[in-house]
Amino acid sequence: MQFSRRALHLTTLAAGLAAGLTFSGLAAAQAYPAKPVSLVVPFAAGGPTDIVARTLAAAMAKPLGQSVVVENKLGAGGTIAAGTVARANPDGYTFFIHHNGMATAPALYRKLAFNPLTDFEYVGQVVDVPMTLIARKDFPAKNMAELITYVKANASKINLANAGLGAVSHLCGTLLQQALGADLTTVPFSGTAPALNALLGGQVDLLCDQTTNTTQHIKAGTVKMYGVTTKSRIKSMPDQPTLAESGLKDFEVVVWHGMYAPKGTPPEVIKKFGDAMRVAIKDPAFATRMAELGAEQISEARQTPEGLKTFLGSEITKWGAVIKAAGQFAD
Repeated sequence: MQFSRRALHLTTLAAGLAAGLTFSGLAAAQAYPAKPVSLVVPFAAGGPTDIVARTLAAAMAKPLGQSVVVENKLGAGGTIAAGTVARANPDGYTFFIHHNGMATAPALYRKLAFNPLTDFEYVGQVVDVPMTLIARKDFPAKNMAELITYVKANASKINLANAGLGAVSHLCGTLLQQALGADLTTVPFSGTAPALNALLGGQVDLLCDQTTNTTQHIKAGTVKMYGVTTKSRIKSMPDQPTLAESGLKDFEVVVWHGMYAPKGTPPEVIKKFGDAMRVAIKDPAFATRMAELGAEQISEARQTPEGLKTFLGSEITKWGAVIKAAGQFAD
């Protein structure tokens, strides 16, 4: 009988402790966030990823109940920022937004300080941004058909700008050269802005860049437009053809943005932050701004942690093959 009473006492004590821990965890989740949250962006302020991040951060403040503060941490195609976040305290106050660079880093960098598939918690994807192939205003080829012909006859005379090794403009340019079967002179810059400025100034011939940067110049007629890199025409420029329909079969490059947290960030925190992100994506101010920049909405399934992880794995496979074929590595 004494044993039974003692066992009952221990069982009751254990249940009480478990309930207390459950209540404590629930209370902590309900209290989160108790201070502003840092959102690390691996590129310069004013760039396309930064624009997406800051617009999203502003829209997240209300559903999250705290400010989301953007922190720009540059270098090595986003790998410095990614490595820093992977090692950060998983307390729910550090998050990371990155584009396709998370998928290309394993192929581009032989020595990488993080593993995209194992060193992060996944929140979800945010938005897709199409790419555009543009040229300086006075470039000879008037359309994609003429460009294909011109490149075949003058490849050695043509230069192709990009925003630096690992940038999506670099990847798009690599895929473009493979599709054209031509080796153009590539000119890397230290970011999107200087690459675009060089094109506007006539110092370079071609550039593959995001609609967030090029839309205003295309509509103003200050650059020559050859097409968008999506499978279908985009809503913001329905009169512009895709490169695939203009002669480059199956050509597709879309800039996608994913949200991550350090490995070990509590699941309840990931859920609360992710829920706020998904509410912000539907916010009229965010949606309107993205539409103005030519960005495209994505499915709700892709906005989930599972959607991001699955898509990231497929992108690592896709771009790994492209980069290996091009023989381009950072070190």
